[in-house]
Amino acid sequence: MNIDEARAVISAAGQPYEMGTVECIRGSVPGFVNGPQTLRDLYEQNLSDDTFLVYEEERLSFTEAYAKASRIAHVLRHRFDIQKGDRVAISMRNYPEWILAFKAITAIGAIAVGMNSLWLPDEMEYGLTDSGAKLIFADEERLERLSQLSGNLALHVISVRATRQINRPVFQLETLLQDVPTASMPDVEIVANDPALILYTSGSTGRPKGVLSSQRNILTAIISWEFAAVAQAMTIQSQKDSPHSDAPHPPAALLGVPLFHVLGMHVVFLSSYRSKRKLVSMYKWDPAHAAELIESERITTFSGPPAMTGDLAREALRTNSDLSSLLAVGGGGASRAPEQVKQIDDSFSKAAPNTGWGMTETNAIGTSINGHEYLEHAMSAGRALPCIQLRVVNDSGAPVPAGERGELQIRGPQMFIGYWNRPEVDAEVFDGDWFRTGDVSYIDKDGFMYIVDRIKDLIIRGGENIGCGTVEAALMSHPLIIEAIAYAVPDDRLGEEVAATIYIESPIEEEDLRTYLSGHLSRFEIPRYIRMSPVPLPRTDSGKIFRRQIRDTAVSELQL
Repeated sequence: MNIDEARAVISAAGQPYEMGTVECIRGSVPGFVNGPQTLRDLYEQNLSDDTFLVYEEERLSFTEAYAKASRIAHVLRHRFDIQKGDRVAISMRNYPEWILAFKAITAIGAIAVGMNSLWLPDEMEYGLTDSGAKLIFADEERLERLSQLSGNLALHVISVRATRQINRPVFQLETLLQDVPTASMPDVEIVANDPALILYTSGSTGRPKGVLSSQRNILTAIISWEFAAVAQAMTIQSQKDSPHSDAPHPPAALLGVPLFHVLGMHVVFLSSYRSKRKLVSMYKWDPAHAAELIESERITTFSGPPAMTGDLAREALRTNSDLSSLLAVGGGGASRAPEQVKQIDDSFSKAAPNTGWGMTETNAIGTSINGHEYLEHAMSAGRALPCIQLRVVNDSGAPVPAGERGELQIRGPQMFIGYWNRPEVDAEVFDGDWFRTGDVSYIDKDGFMYIVDRIKDLIIRGGENIGCGTVEAALMSHPLIIEAIAYAVPDDRLGEEVAATIYIESPIEEEDLRTYLSGHLSRFEIPRYIRMSPVPLPRTDSGKIFRRQIRDTAVSELQL
């Protein structure tokens, strides 16, 4: 049985993944007709005493986690008057409380705002103000940054694993929960198209945009990955000689990606419910510690951007750690070099490589590819999943033939509602119900999609979206810089690294410039490579700085 035959079997009428028509914000589209309709359904339909969440020495079952989330929800509703549609922000490390807070927020119909925990204070203030968050859950590091925000920001603060006091009232979560030893989840009427989540994504210019997704958008993504995994398992089981056909350990996933990413939140966290998959969370990424956890917790699945999967593959080759429990290693976030695809297959005795393409706006799904197909089409991001439609169009918006390049567009029930309070941007990015991705791609005659370039000026560094405009604005704020251009250059570990070329008339020490930028950019946004020019930067005939030429010259001279 091949993958197409397996997909056809499990999506047929009467099957668990039956395809039909579902109603979304933009009308009727193909989608999965079975399964949970809301995130609350997802949580409540999958309660058990099986281990759900592991963090260092702490362990919670699915039932225990939901009980604690219910207590948090009671506090939100009855202590802070959080109502359906209110925004509640989360900004912290991958502590269990991140997951418990998310469950509580979405189960009572409020909208979770997953904030980038690497944001500087002014970025945090922008996100909180833009989303209109009434409350934030924050850990020790984030409280330090909150202390630097303007005093007129109307916001309740609940601290997690922190004792720090700041210049506004702070409520400790554990203290609040002492008054609620038990509680049922508050009753709220929630439907599939209700908004549930805002995640901020960096664009090529200006401030990050809030991507607003519904309950259905998120659940479609979760069921789509589940569908892909089941189809792949059927294919493998039909191949009697497959080295990946046995599964001696219960499903367990390692959470090494931040939860404010759709990869960490959707692919790793939320996808664990229906499979009763144990979730082992890391404080921060460390490949040696990851290998220890894989061995001790018998992890079967690891998903991360290429930088992380590459780290793990090298760690597997370097040490004698027993990583034989792994059955799948991969994930999206950035393109993966063909050499790494083969390295994953060579480094782990049973793990099949996998990847996919998606965006925050698509709730991380669009295409999927794994196993032998991925090894044979290592440059491809895979083929569209059943409920997702892809097309490639030319500059006039007309679809192009197979194999021809153009802009990738996508539609389906996984597509976000729109950008938070940005209707003018929605009008630009939607062509009817088709979303303009800004990616230049082509789809071959067999349906395999290939990303070849980006229309938007965006750097994806280890899965982090970095807007070139943000970096350029910081550079241009320096009094000695006359012109600046930022761009991506290839990096073996991170996929892409940040580089910049600046025009200066007076010399600047590179380290002094980086020190200056540290006050204007997050650490991961500061250019690793800085080229200085004593003459104006080259321009196109229209007078714009010739970004592509500058980038190509830099790549050549840096020998990347």
